[in-house]
Amino acid sequence: MEPDRGDLPQRSPVGRLNPAEAAEAAGALDAHRPMLLGLAYRLLGSRYDAEDVLQETYLRWARVDRSRVAEPRRYLSRVVTHLSMDRLRARQANREAYVGQWLPEPVPTTPSPFGPLERAELRDSLSTALLHLLERLTPPERAVYVLHTAFELPYAEIAELLDRSAEDCRQLHHRAAARIGREQRRFTADRAEQERLLEAFVAAAGEGDLRRLTELVAADATAWSDGGGRVSAARNPITGADRVVRFLLGVREKGWPLTVHRTELNGQPAAVVVTAGGARYAITLGTADGRITDIFLVANPDKLPWAR
Repeated sequence: MEPDRGDLPQRSPVGRLNPAEAAEAAGALDAHRPMLLGLAYRLLGSRYDAEDVLQETYLRWARVDRSRVAEPRRYLSRVVTHLSMDRLRARQANREAYVGQWLPEPVPTTPSPFGPLERAELRDSLSTALLHLLERLTPPERAVYVLHTAFELPYAEIAELLDRSAEDCRQLHHRAAARIGREQRRFTADRAEQERLLEAFVAAAGEGDLRRLTELVAADATAWSDGGGRVSAARNPITGADRVVRFLLGVREKGWPLTVHRTELNGQPAAVVVTAGGARYAITLGTADGRITDIFLVANPDKLPWAR
């Protein structure tokens, strides 16, 4: 019988595992690691926190009697989901301590550490635009939305993972979709359109082309910047095409760009800009109807370890 939330009897403390036991436990978890990491990251929006969750999952996994676990993937998914929800609750309680706006940690996805992104749902569910929207949800709403939308799990299976009824999970998903609402369009744009708009945006911003920037940006566009108190960034979202364009030109005057590197972050076209002062910005866009609706600039160096 499948255990609840990882509450199987302990075999022995991890520190006393013999090498064969440790290798067997690690091998069983590694077989599902990309999926588990992708699940934790989609729930948390942080690669750092997702890796911590997987480490804690391993510690629990190594302590249990694995002969009693009929389906390791389901068991491990249950543990990862509950640990991630616990972290979400703690983070929401402590969010006021973060300096400025909090944005998801960008992750390079060529290759993807989360496994193949062959389905549009898997790729879209990693986008900065969606992960940012998911911050509006409660931990249970976010868990159900991710499990149902990205991983296509039926409500009955999600109910087993979350220790809830299938109907409860259905209602949580309905509420989550309603809270995200019409803004979902901002992370389902055609990839060719995303690439075209990013290319045009980087060129116009680099040249300080006011007219072209104004044409690219939607009237109700919003610019979000995350410096984490480590790098200068706007403390609040900047909304409206005119204000967004002025903000971008202000950033440019500080030395942007010195170099621009095209890449893929979170399954989407992206750019990494290095300023004359050495600051780095990871840039991704939300787009709809041929215009840029959201501009995400992550400059917090703690969130860009790969860009050093």
